[in-house]
Amino acid sequence: MPHLTSATAGTASTDLGPGLGIPGYAHPLLAPLEWNELTRPGTPVHWAVLNVSGGPGVRPDPHCLEAAGRLHNAGVRVLGHLDVTYGARAFGELITEAQRYLDWYRVDGFLLDRCPTESAVLPETRCTVTALRTLLDHGHIVLGHGTHPHPGYAELADQLVTFSGSWGDYRWSQVAEWTADLPPERFCHFVHGVPRGHLEEALRIARWQGASTIWFTDRTDLGGRADPWECLPGYWDEIVSRIGPGVSE
Repeated sequence: MPHLTSATAGTASTDLGPGLGIPGYAHPLLAPLEWNELTRPGTPVHWAVLNVSGGPGVRPDPHCLEAAGRLHNAGVRVLGHLDVTYGARAFGELITEAQRYLDWYRVDGFLLDRCPTESAVLPETRCTVTALRTLLDHGHIVLGHGTHPHPGYAELADQLVTFSGSWGDYRWSQVAEWTADLPPERFCHFVHGVPRGHLEEALRIARWQGASTIWFTDRTDLGGRADPWECLPGYWDEIVSRIGPGVSE
């Protein structure tokens, strides 16, 4: 796999050092430990996605309100989950959900999950992102492609998720050449099924490929039957200590 050169002078930056992006834990009632861990001092969390019920739900959820409030108080950025469904979702539906996230949970930005990658859909995605930025005033937008999109998408968002998948695919993955013109803080990698013994190798791949925001877990998707992001990895303390200032035991 190619080693990326340093970012070109003048490229955009979100000023993020290495840290964690949480794709979306289970509901706080089902995963109280997970949500509490994000507020531990020294935990290097860039942001955490709040996915109430495939989106913001139909009414404010008191448990999610409490979890979001604790994260805000700890200085952790909270992103609302918007499922773009590869461009199939209606613009009005997305904006309605975004407004609910803002009104109910005071989110700091959005993760646009299942974001399209093709150049033909760039205008529609640009329209959506522009509207979201207007709602947010100042906020953080992450496009969740899961693979390398057309480079034009980098002009729209603060960060792009350019890998989301299994460890078996990640360890042999290749990086798009155009990403070398942008700093690592513009890219995110989500990898499931990473064995503890390969954690350092996974972190090394992220560095080589130029991704500053990561989420690695030993949980698996059980062949597509489970959500590997819903709970903490078994090596939580180890990964926190490797990329952050460390946490107290």
